[in-house]
Amino acid sequence: MERLQKVMAHAGVASRRSSEKLITSGHVKVNGQTVTELGVKVGKHDQVTVDEMPIQTEMPIYILMNKPRQVVSTVSDDKHRKTVIDLLDDEIKERVYPVGRLDYDTTGLILLTNDGELANQLTHPKYEVDKTYVAKVEGVPTNEELKNLRKGVSVDGKRTAPAHSKLLSSDDKRKTAIVSLTIHEGKNHQVKKMLQAIGHPVMKLKRETYAFLTLKGVMPGEFRELKPEEVKELKRVAKLDN
Repeated sequence: MERLQKVMAHAGVASRRSSEKLITSGHVKVNGQTVTELGVKVGKHDQVTVDEMPIQTEMPIYILMNKPRQVVSTVSDDKHRKTVIDLLDDEIKERVYPVGRLDYDTTGLILLTNDGELANQLTHPKYEVDKTYVAKVEGVPTNEELKNLRKGVSVDGKRTAPAHSKLLSSDDKRKTAIVSLTIHEGKNHQVKKMLQAIGHPVMKLKRETYAFLTLKGVMPGEFRELKPEEVKELKRVAKLDN
């Protein structure tokens, strides 16, 4: 059971605050009865209407997936490539979608949910949700080059926010290195462009963490539902814990 205004926000009717105003002003019915109090809770079998229009009251679900390569992080693909939705088994009945995107050839942690409010908060740059990537790059970055990443580099004519960067290992014989980069922005191909900007093109890229969440125990192509305490902490990170 969830509070009515949260279910409405999750269904995309309006923000939680605006949904509360719709309730108190008499625009909302639950199972045919007008509701004007904010304490009402509803389940997936309750019918909710706003100005006589039914909304989807599917209960929220939160999934952590380890995306393999050659899988697109979209609900569908016009090129008929495998999507993250294809990797979900038949036990997941809810219609979910990915929170943000990982490139076709990028692997690692991606979240899927049907909670539109949380997804919007997590992807909004002002909330600065950290994401850590590990990249195999051409060449071995110098300390000065890594320092430039920490200060921000120019990408597509704009300076990136400061990032945490670290050289994890290097292979002088093959002239490659493994670099860790933590950012809170989410622009298109950002990590690849940042490393390209310091002269070290990405050969392989994996997202290792999303906020406090890790891939521990989740193999490539596998997924798990988040635990209630993880959902609560994720909402706190996204400033939705009230």
